[in-house]
Amino acid sequence: MENQKPLQNGNNVAGDDRSRVGDGSALIFLGTGCSSAVPNAMCLIQPSDPPCHVCSQSLSIPPEHNPNYRCNTSLLIDYCSTNGMHNYIIIDVGKTFKEQVLRWFTFHKIPRIDSIVLTHEHADAVLGLDDIRVVQPHSPTNDIDPTAIYLTQYAMDSVASRFPYLVQKKLREGQEVRRVAQLDWRVIEEDYDKPFVASGLKFIPLPVMHGEDYICLGFLFGEKSKVAYISDVSRFPSNTEYVISKSGRGQLDLLILDCLYKKGSHNVHLCLPQTLDALKRICPKRALLIGMTHDFDQHKDNEVLMEWSEREGIHVQLARDGLKIPIDL
Repeated sequence: MENQKPLQNGNNVAGDDRSRVGDGSALIFLGTGCSSAVPNAMCLIQPSDPPCHVCSQSLSIPPEHNPNYRCNTSLLIDYCSTNGMHNYIIIDVGKTFKEQVLRWFTFHKIPRIDSIVLTHEHADAVLGLDDIRVVQPHSPTNDIDPTAIYLTQYAMDSVASRFPYLVQKKLREGQEVRRVAQLDWRVIEEDYDKPFVASGLKFIPLPVMHGEDYICLGFLFGEKSKVAYISDVSRFPSNTEYVISKSGRGQLDLLILDCLYKKGSHNVHLCLPQTLDALKRICPKRALLIGMTHDFDQHKDNEVLMEWSEREGIHVQLARDGLKIPIDL
């Protein structure tokens, strides 16, 4: 699978050591689809006439060769610090996490996860937490260093109720030891003035509305190249939009943004008309769209987006699973 052109001075050389000479930072899109992922199961078990073009491809084209095959949204940051050391930070571990590991960790030679950052506690962001153990050293007694995981108190409370065995620190008397993912839970705040550092990379929380009754986090990161990742949003609070806007705190080099449907609107996500309006307001140098349903055909719709890009002066395309973008962070 081809990789897209680099942002700034990154190289595109995969390796499996913590220190890889000449190999810079990169962003790897582990998933670019909606919560139910693509293909849509109903399109396969109750096919329409004619059948859905995007979903029917999944039966004839291997997923690694099909850019319309989309797992839950997730981004892996391969962060190369100034000393040449690599750390691997993943944003969200949803329902398709293990599939993403088997497909893209092996393809891009990702050896481990050093930190996890969660945008929120919905199923498509956290239900892969149990499978974190598949990328941790094997220990039947759980005697390993835990992986740091950053999340809000609200998400922490929700995760603790769903995965108590991942959160509890000590076994109760008489309780058997069972191998589970080892996680070091670190609570962050929903405030762009209170950044945190995960595996050497500073993250600025970007609170956004994911429906009018729910706050989700995006994240701003990178010093040499400014990147904002916003996977679940229906509306930008004015303060958050100011932080990432060209007319506010400065232009982004890359905005990775939610885009659920091609037409119309949705109560908890941006759809293409609202996504493009947001891009014109925020005005990043480049944008990649994520969270798509089977509404979108990668090839056809990227051609349309290229025309929009030339007209508006903002380069925008649909991201795809497995896409790797070298970037100088």
